[in-house]
Amino acid sequence: MVQFLYKARDEQGSLHQNVVIAESIDLARSQLSEKGLWVIEIEESKKHKKAVMDIELDGFFSELMGVGLKDLVIFCRQFSTLINAGVAMMRSLNILALQTENPKLAKILKLVKDDVEQGESLSAAFGKHPTIFDRLFVSMIKAGETGGVLDEVMNRIALFMENRAKLSAKIKSAMAYPAVVSIFAIIIFFVMLTVILPKFSEIFSKLGSELPAYTQFLIHISEFLRSPAAFLLIISLGAVGYGFKKIYSLERGKYFFDKLFLGIPIIGSLLQKVAVARFSRTFGTLIKSGVPILTSLDIVEDSSGNAVLAKSVREIREEVKQGGMIHKPLENSEIFPPMVTSMIAVGEETGELDLMLSKIADFYDAEVESAVDSLTAILEPIMMVFLGGMVGAVIVGMYLPMFKIFDAIH
Repeated sequence: MVQFLYKARDEQGSLHQNVVIAESIDLARSQLSEKGLWVIEIEESKKHKKAVMDIELDGFFSELMGVGLKDLVIFCRQFSTLINAGVAMMRSLNILALQTENPKLAKILKLVKDDVEQGESLSAAFGKHPTIFDRLFVSMIKAGETGGVLDEVMNRIALFMENRAKLSAKIKSAMAYPAVVSIFAIIIFFVMLTVILPKFSEIFSKLGSELPAYTQFLIHISEFLRSPAAFLLIISLGAVGYGFKKIYSLERGKYFFDKLFLGIPIIGSLLQKVAVARFSRTFGTLIKSGVPILTSLDIVEDSSGNAVLAKSVREIREEVKQGGMIHKPLENSEIFPPMVTSMIAVGEETGELDLMLSKIADFYDAEVESAVDSLTAILEPIMMVFLGGMVGAVIVGMYLPMFKIFDAIH
């Protein structure tokens, strides 16, 4: 496909300058003619002529590069601004497809634009790319189209994604520190046992000194780590990890482990707060955008990320289906605190459920940040002790024989 720059006039005589993508200049003229445009000038884009190889490479790397939350947030913000400024939807999509820095997103936006030109709704066009635009995104776009408030909905999606990205980044940053320290400690421990300790062992054996029991124990571990049996252990651990992953992928397995994790002190409390914040933010954003409640609950269940929360959402959906209130099933829920249940009940009674859910989400986002900061403060000294303990355990084993030799000399 080639980009062509063109100047054309419509039936009213208005001048149009834009870009059209086609396999040849004749097909480009045909496309414009079908749109009721009379072509004045058309030529192949200079950018395309100068950078054919770059475009081919972009096409290759676009298959490898994903579309992140940041890319989607920028797209939503820009699309909202363009629509709000009165720029036509087709032109807005074309502008964003040309200027986005992510080649995969650019490719998808061009496909979306083509589908809309063929008469499909914007939500249906986005819905053809579920790996990028999930059900929540598509449903909100559909509600925005129906209500004629697409710019507001796009802005709301961007805000929702920003909050989700911020929460996710906060949790990842907290988990990164113990993960890095643990890996670092294991590498140091492994090197000391398999490289340094054997050299000390050779020196001690030449001196003919009997090694302390603790040092002998470390040497046995060192010999094991350098033997083929160590590979069998690694394979076994890998098999256990794979088995856990398979069990967790099953509905019952996921529910069992998610419930188990919620019962772990400190960690469980953090997971609960994350789940409640996600539920409130997602559900509140959907109903505020005009998505029907039952559809919203379906989407919340799919995007919950926690089997215990998903079960509670299913119970809410069944209650609402039968004409009941949302807060009723929450009273016996395993994951929603009484405060949340009460606030949702007030929101239903006053007709401001979306506002109340937004307040709950803001409160629990702040709670998650506080919990993550507290967890980080607790983990930092624990990880330092863990690292020092692993290194110290090997150093003690290496120096004990020296003390024994010095005692023998004296």
